[in-house]
Amino acid sequence: MNEEKKSTGTKKSSRATAQKSPGEKLKNEQSAREAVRKKLRYGKKDNSLTVEEKKQLKAKTARGRRMIMAETAVSRKSSRELDKHNEDENVGTEAVSRGLEAGGLIVEKAKLEHYGKKLHKRTVKQSNKLESTKKETSEETAKSIQKSRMKRQAIDAYQKKKAKEAAGGAGSLGKKFVDKAGDMVGCIGEFISEHILQDTKVLVVVGIIALLLIVITCMFSSCSLMASGANNATVASSYTAEDETILAVDEDYTALEDELQERIDSIETDYPGYDEYQYELAEIGHNPYHLAALLTVLYEDYTQSEVQRELQNIFDVQYELTVTEVVETRTRTETRTRTEIRTGTRTVTNPDGTTSTEEYEYEVEVEYEVEVEYEYYILKTVLTNATMDAVVRGYGFSADEMERYEILVATYGNKAYLFGDDIYSVADPGDYQDYDVPAEYLTDLEFGRMLQCAEQYLGYPYVWGGSSPSTSFDCSGYVSYVINNCGNGWNVGRKTANGLLGCCTTVSATEAKPGDLIFFQGTYNTSGASHVGIYVGAGMMLHCGNPIQYTSINTAYWQEHFYTYGRLN
Repeated sequence: MNEEKKSTGTKKSSRATAQKSPGEKLKNEQSAREAVRKKLRYGKKDNSLTVEEKKQLKAKTARGRRMIMAETAVSRKSSRELDKHNEDENVGTEAVSRGLEAGGLIVEKAKLEHYGKKLHKRTVKQSNKLESTKKETSEETAKSIQKSRMKRQAIDAYQKKKAKEAAGGAGSLGKKFVDKAGDMVGCIGEFISEHILQDTKVLVVVGIIALLLIVITCMFSSCSLMASGANNATVASSYTAEDETILAVDEDYTALEDELQERIDSIETDYPGYDEYQYELAEIGHNPYHLAALLTVLYEDYTQSEVQRELQNIFDVQYELTVTEVVETRTRTETRTRTEIRTGTRTVTNPDGTTSTEEYEYEVEVEYEVEVEYEYYILKTVLTNATMDAVVRGYGFSADEMERYEILVATYGNKAYLFGDDIYSVADPGDYQDYDVPAEYLTDLEFGRMLQCAEQYLGYPYVWGGSSPSTSFDCSGYVSYVINNCGNGWNVGRKTANGLLGCCTTVSATEAKPGDLIFFQGTYNTSGASHVGIYVGAGMMLHCGNPIQYTSINTAYWQEHFYTYGRLN
């Protein structure tokens, strides 16, 4: 291609030296345009230089070339350092700087071409040098464009990965901007390398147009990118399944929990004849928003039938029910009887009518007690609830997936209305965040120790199945933990609300005092007591709502569900 252009240039140069009459110049439009073009290209016809002028021009050209190359090296180095420094903080700036760098290369190339064209008209030897320089510079530019393209491809791959990032809505604006600007610069560079490098003036014009296109494209795309980014952020924080599907799937999971409760309720019927039935049960229940968030991360826009097998998998990980027979050797005191022969005396009448006494033996039944060993049969039923949080972390999600899950949980998938009546799922810090128990109630030392322990966990979230600070708590897990760890010498184990009621003696509302437990029913689908708190007096309780908080028991909701008070045995 270069040889072909060089040949064309030679033909033009020979035409320019031909002499034509005035009539020939005005013969037609073509010759007139050619005459104008010759004038613009070469100026005066006789522009030959002396030997001294040629030397000066050559020296000036060399100095100019060195200065341009030095400026180019500094500009490139600065651009690379600036890009590296701002890579994570401002990806938009990176794209613009790349565009400017490409534009700078175009202008710098144009300057070199300008010097080359002038020198080409003077001496063939210098022309060959400039042609060689042009090839080297062209190869350098092509390599630079290739490196930019490879870097762009790496960024594109990273962008595709980050497209699902929940919190990256805002950041994706700049990244999309980089994609568009980088692709444009790459395309322009390829076109320049293949078609335009040999024509200086066209090169300058194209360089200016390229920069303008980059700026204009960025301006026009910014609004759509912002709207797109905001939409992506909304999608990332939203459940993508239909409301009806989310509700139906949650009902399916609740049905599995109901079946589990029925199994527990029928334990004594299914396993008759034991001396004792022991229960250590976690609460049965789940946060529906957490379940929907997990399924969204796994399936996005899922259907009810699609997730049935996964629901069973989640259930099997969350709950574990074990029924164990325990045989103990115990001793007991038994009352038994035995026959003993004893000797007595009695009066007898002799034949002659006289009386006398005689000894005789007789048998008596005697009771006695004995300690005996025997086998005592216990059926121990244990239900653990690993919590939905543990289930989620067991999936081994990536950091991006885990962040998506946590954002969905925090935003309720932008569908808080789906389960808004569930007091355990929707966080509500309540109206008594600064409540202080009246000082006169603290004169009861047992209650004081109980309260001191309980207040350490104010603000902890409600977690179904939670029973320790490491997992957080559900209502019965919280009260069980406080009872066992407050220093009063109590130990009831891990009980449900109804199980804790079995550890108490019921008392009336007028007899209730700070430190008693307060029970409620019907707060979710279970029999007996379904919720428990610690009564602190003055119509207030400390309980694990969502989060753990002080609450008035005189609200319409709690009065509607009130069950009884209980005092620990």
